[in-house]
This record gives sequence, structure tokens and C-alpha cells, in this order.
Amino acid sequence: MGDKDRLILDEPVEEGVKSYSRRSGKKQKGYFQVPWYFAGGIVLFWGLLFVAVVKPLFYRLPEPLTVEDASNGVFIAERAHANLYEFESIGTKVVGSDGNEHKTVQFLLKELNLIKANMQTDYFDMEIDLQYAYGAYVKWNLVNMYQGIQNVVVKLTPMGSTSENYILVNSHFDSQPTSPSAGDDGHMVVSILEVLRVLSSSKQSFEHPIVFLINGSEENSLQASHGFIAYHKWAKNCKVVINLDAGGSGGRELMFQTGPNNPWLVNVYRKGAKHYFSTTMAEEIFQTGLVPSYTDFDIFVEYGDLIGLDIGQCINGFVYHTKYDRIDVIPRASLQNTGDNLLGLVRTLSNATELRDLSANPNGNTIFFDVLGLFLISYSADTGVKLNYAVAAAAIILVYVSLLRIADRSNASSEQVLSSFVLVLVVQVVAFVLGLALPMVVAYGLDKYGLSLSYYATPSLLVGLYVCPSLIGLALPSFIYLKLKSNDKSSFAQQVQMALHGHAAVLSVFCIAINYYGLRTTYVVTWTLVFYVIPLAFNLLTTLHDRGFSWTGILKIVQVAPFLYNSYLFYCFIVILTPMMGRFGQDTNPDIIIGALTALGTILSMGFLILLVNISRRSGFVILTLFTVAAASVSFAASDFGFPYRAKTNVQRVPYLQVRRVFYEYDGTVSKDESGYLFNFQDRRGVTPLEDSNVDLTGLVNMTSDCAKYMMCGMPLYDHRWVEAMDATMWLPRQNPVWTPAEPILELLSRTVLPDGKTIRFEFNLTCTDHTSIFIQPNEDVTVSDWSFLEEYLTTVTPPYHIYYSYGIDSTPLKFSMDLTKPDADFDVPLFEIGISAQYMHVDGDAEAVAFAKTFPDYAVTIQWPAIYKKYVY
Repeated sequence: MGDKDRLILDEPVEEGVKSYSRRSGKKQKGYFQVPWYFAGGIVLFWGLLFVAVVKPLFYRLPEPLTVEDASNGVFIAERAHANLYEFESIGTKVVGSDGNEHKTVQFLLKELNLIKANMQTDYFDMEIDLQYAYGAYVKWNLVNMYQGIQNVVVKLTPMGSTSENYILVNSHFDSQPTSPSAGDDGHMVVSILEVLRVLSSSKQSFEHPIVFLINGSEENSLQASHGFIAYHKWAKNCKVVINLDAGGSGGRELMFQTGPNNPWLVNVYRKGAKHYFSTTMAEEIFQTGLVPSYTDFDIFVEYGDLIGLDIGQCINGFVYHTKYDRIDVIPRASLQNTGDNLLGLVRTLSNATELRDLSANPNGNTIFFDVLGLFLISYSADTGVKLNYAVAAAAIILVYVSLLRIADRSNASSEQVLSSFVLVLVVQVVAFVLGLALPMVVAYGLDKYGLSLSYYATPSLLVGLYVCPSLIGLALPSFIYLKLKSNDKSSFAQQVQMALHGHAAVLSVFCIAINYYGLRTTYVVTWTLVFYVIPLAFNLLTTLHDRGFSWTGILKIVQVAPFLYNSYLFYCFIVILTPMMGRFGQDTNPDIIIGALTALGTILSMGFLILLVNISRRSGFVILTLFTVAAASVSFAASDFGFPYRAKTNVQRVPYLQVRRVFYEYDGTVSKDESGYLFNFQDRRGVTPLEDSNVDLTGLVNMTSDCAKYMMCGMPLYDHRWVEAMDATMWLPRQNPVWTPAEPILELLSRTVLPDGKTIRFEFNLTCTDHTSIFIQPNEDVTVSDWSFLEEYLTTVTPPYHIYYSYGIDSTPLKFSMDLTKPDADFDVPLFEIGISAQYMHVDGDAEAVAFAKTFPDYAVTIQWPAIYKKYVY
């Protein structure tokens, strides 16, 4: 081999110097590959940029204000924090409990009267109302029935106001059984109190009256919000709602729903909010049902035809609905963030001219998103559709122009370049698919071997488990293609450029497809393409396009924008959704969801950038390093390091009921009387993490056979979530009967055959606890033709029927009746089964149950109470 044949592209030369082709020795014009460390530097630089810029901005909170700043008419976090301390000290606030119905209501009324005493009486009028709500509605395939639910309602009216359109600001004060509820929803309750305090004590007036609703039964199937919007005297005037809830504690609050179909509300958020945190993508994800939560916003929209903003705490969802939802995880700065935003929103909305005539406002959906919390971008969905198509088309056109330019500057014809690009396009389609598929393969494999949720307590594992495989998928096809490619007529720099063009074309087609499907989240892909179109247009307008790798300079600078935004956006959803995977149920592999989000975020953040590793001499070294990190992460996931749970910070939720079930037959005899613990494991790993602990689970069985044999499995299923998961519940029998502080008493008051001769009416009186479900299953030849519950339910749901009944301050026994029709009019045989499921949520249980609960490891949080189920046949 001669000296000339040994020349390779890895040797640096000056610009414009003729170089020899790697394979043929023929001369071609272009730049050579850069040093090996460049490739590693690309990945390292962008990783450091994420750590140094994205994460600090994501967790950024304002400086909390103290009482010394009170004269400025601003939200004072110190006062709100003091209120929150007192609120938390009450303890749990379950509907029907002393904590909820007396202590919390008294606390709220005390604070409200103090606020009223310090109000600017020359400027405002304040009315405080304590509502006792009674009603029922159909949701989740059951009747939600409530009695004596309490709502604390305040109306603040500026003197001289003639507006009959009110603003509603809502949060809730009740809690789940084991939670002191500092975050959900004490954080929002005290924020409302402080905003009311600031508004009423200032001389800054507004146009529209404001109704503040602090409702007493949100955790109980959203009953109190229905009680307000359906029956309260001020409800008919409420037109716009700011709903405040929580799925986490101690961070920024996310505005995740708006409207519906009122784009002017986004402008209100833009003008009023001080610390932006919102995205259309959150709205679309929430509305798919992917998030295992509901808010009062749905009730206000469905039953009150209200519009508004749905806002919630969402960071650190690990403590949500557990005993660790305490004030010590909520910094004052978080309260300040919420308060600043809420005060600004209320002031802006209460002066909104759009409220004067809502019918005159334009309607339609909106695309909105904050950029690193620094500013907000919004535009109409119609504009978004046009923009999405336009940007995708511009990207395709500019890629085509670039290909023609490459042909003009090389020895290849345009036909040859376009033909070569078709192959490049296929390679990039494969890369896009692999970028999504490889993380899915890892997610499937981890789940198959019982290693799901390994990132739950160690989120850094996500980098190796899902980011690295996605980067490998994106980079490997082009790496192989460029190594095997033999093209004497175009330079290596042009070939790399074509690879990036291929990725842009794939994203453009993807953008067009999901835009056609109607997803407003398409904006994420569109803006990613915008920041490829800009440098490509610039390079085409200058000589940089044709000067070797010079085109990469402006590209890398401009790519900072989509990298920062996309990594911020998808990091947001990883932070929000990861804790939710711990209560997502056993039927779904949560790693598929987290893996898909991580992969998509990686493709949009690094899709163009990772292809630049090919300009390095040792691009294969980067891919090998990524593979090594991925393999090491899988190894860590399989070790103790990947165990998903940690005490206090990343707990396993273990909901179960201390159950006694008694079956009475038609003749009054007892066919079954047994006790045990009914488990409803909420995460993918189920009971497995407890098998090596000190908990004695001997005899634990699934409920499949009982669910097939008995109505509602013959168990005191608590609410709609328990009903939906009943086939996955597990039963651990115990020898001694479970103690309950009382037992439900079902009394048959009358049994009357109606005049048609084929219908019989049963009237009952039920004395029960404040959380009771009634299950009704008529026999095959019997129809429930009428009853005292909601009639609409009978026409929309097939048996068994489920009435979820609860009461707050009023424990009066429930009277109800049913009319049953039987064609042969033979009423001297069994006609129906009725089951009474009573939950005693305010007590710990008997000594045996308490001792059993203490055997659980410290990383497992038990959520349990005594319950009894009585089945009768009539």
C-alpha cells in the first residue's frame, strides 16, 4: 500500500484543501472528523446544562414574605404558614368525624370572623355562610348520596357593585383517613384564607363579587362541590371557578385545566399569575384519565356549566394521602408561590370585562405553555393547527432545498442525492422507532422479572434505564450507515447533515400525523422543528451550509432552546407521574408509561444533537459508553439499590380493610360469618415486597372465586376505586372476629303489593356509619322498576346497583324504598339480595388488628380501618 492510500479522513486539513476518500483514494472536498473527545463532550455538555439550568428553574420558588411586608397589600406566607400549622394540628379530617365536622369547621369560622373584623367596611361587604348539603348524583357508575355535608362559604362584595356574575374560588378541608392533609388540601385552604385577608383589608376594589368555597367533602367522591353547585343560594351566580387541589406537597402549583372552550381564561392566567407553571400537554394527559385522580373542577363543569382554571400542587406526590403529608415538607416559599399566583388571578378575574357578558366572548381551545417558568406562550388551537402544518411543511421544503444545494456543491447529481436521502430517511425512521422501542423493551424486561418501579426512590436510574437506550436507538442506525456508506461524490460532513435532515423529515411527518389526529400537544414537536428550521435557513442563506461542519455551529447554539424546554417539560411529567405509579394499580406496567415519556422527551430534546457524535473520530465509543451505563443501571435495578421503597420519602401504600362479613339467607339463617383482612394493593409489585418482611401473610389468597360467586365479591368494598379493582383484591383470613364499634341495622318497615299486582314495594330504614355502601342485586326474573334513589341511575346501569352513601353533621337514619316487578307475581320466593357495606374509618380497630398493622416494615404505609359487610336476601 502506498503512502497516498494510507491517508484517512481522521487527519485534519485546512479548509478547502483536497482530501482523499477513505476507500477509493479519490479526491473530495470537505472537512474531516473532529477529535474523539468531542463526542463524549456533546453528551456531557447537555447533561450539565440540564443539571445547571433546567432543574434549578423547575424547583425555583420565590422568597417568602413576612408580616413586616404586610403593608404592601401582598400575600404573606408567614401568616399562611401559621394557619397551616393550626390546620394540621387538628389531625385527620374524614367526613363524619369530629375532626372534620367540628374542629376544622370551628377553626375556619374563627379565622373568617377574625378576617371580617379587620375588613375595610367602607369598601367591602362580607357574608359568611355554613351550608348543610343534601343530595345525590350519578358518577363512576354509582349513586353518590350525601346528607349533612358541610361547606364553609364566604362572599366578598365590593360596595356599589352591581355585577350579578360571581367568581368562585374553591378548595376542600376534608382528608383521607390517615392523612393530616397539610398538602391536600390544607395548603390551598390557608392560601384562600390569606388571599381573603389581603383583599378585604386593602382599599383596592374590584368589579365582580367573589365567593370563596372551602368544602367539606372532596375526598368523599366530590360530594360537597356538588352540594354547593346544585343547591347553594349563591351557586346560580357563580360563572367562573378557580379550583385549587393537590396531588403533592411543597412545590409549585400547576395550572392543568382551563376552559372548557374559553380562551380568554388563559389570558387571565397570563396577566394574573406571577409564577407560571402550565401546559396544554398536562391538560390533555389529565383528560385521558391517565392520572388516577379527580377534582371538583369536573363537578362544577358538569353540573354547574362553569368555566375556569384547575390548579393543583403536584410535586412530591409520594406523601399524597399518607400520614407523611405534613407541614414539614411544605416550605413557606411554596405557600408564597401559590399565594402570589392566587391573589393575582383573583384580582385579575374579579375585574375581567369578559365576565360582564360571557356569551360575547370567543370560544375554542387554546395552546398554552410556560417556558422554564419564566414566561407564558399561548395562542388559539386553530392558529396552532395552521402553525403545526406550516412548520412541518417549511422543514420539508428547506430539507429539499438543502439536498439540492448539497448536489450542487458535490460531484453528485440531484437525483443521486435524493436517492441517497431516501435511504437516509429509512435509517432515521428506524432510529426514531428504536428511540421509542428500546426503552419499552427495557421496561417490559424489568417488569417481566419483577423489577418494575426500580426508579421510584432512585430517579437517577431513569437516565440509564430509559434515556441511554433511547439515545442508543437514535444514534446507532446512522452510526452503522455512515460506517458502511460508500459515496465518493459527497463529503462526510454532507452525509452527517443528511442524517439530521432525515430526523427532521421524520419529525415533520410525525407532527403532521398527530396534528391531524387533533392533539394540541403537537406544539411540542412543532417548536422542536422551529429550532431546526431556523439554523438550516440561516446556513442556507450563508456559506456555512457548504463549509464542511461549519453548519453545526449555529445549529448547536439554537438547539439550546428546544433542549432546555423539552427536557424541562418531560422532566415535569416524570416528577409528577412517578409517584402516581405507586398507586396506579397492579394491572398496568407503570414502566411502560414512564419509559415512553422518557423516550419521547429524549427524542425531542436530543434527537438532533445525538447525531452530531458522528462527526467525532470515536463516535462508537459514545454508543458503547451509553450501552455500558444502561447495562449498569439494569444491574442496579436488580439489586437492593433498585428496591423502590424508602421509609417516609418513597413509601409503599398498603390499603386494606379489617373485615367481618356475615351472610343472612332468605330464612334468616347465617350461612357465612368470617373475618380477615381485604387487601387492595395499589402498585405493580403488589404483595411481593412484603413477602420477605415480618408480616405474616400465610393464607393470603386472591378473590377471584368469591368475585365470581358473590355480589361485589361478598365484601365491604369501600368506594368506586375498590369496586373497579375488586378482582385484584386479596383476602387474608383470621381466626378471631373483627371488632367494629357498631353494626349497620337494616330494618324492613313494610312490604306492599302495588295495585298492578305484579309489583311489590319494600321500605327500609338503615342505621349506619357515615361511610356506607348499599349493593342491590335483583334475581334474574325480577326488575327494579322504581326506587327512592335517583331514577336516572336505573336506566343507565345494569345490576348490581351501588349506592355510595355518606353523611357529615347529620346522622339521621336513611329511609329508602324499592319497587320490584315480577311477571308471574310470585312474591313468596327470594326476589333480591341487598348488601350493606359499613366503613368505620375513625377508629384503629381491635388489639389484634393494631398488632398486625405494626408488623409492616417502615417503608410500607398502611391505610386501613374496620369494616363490616352484611348480606340479606328478601
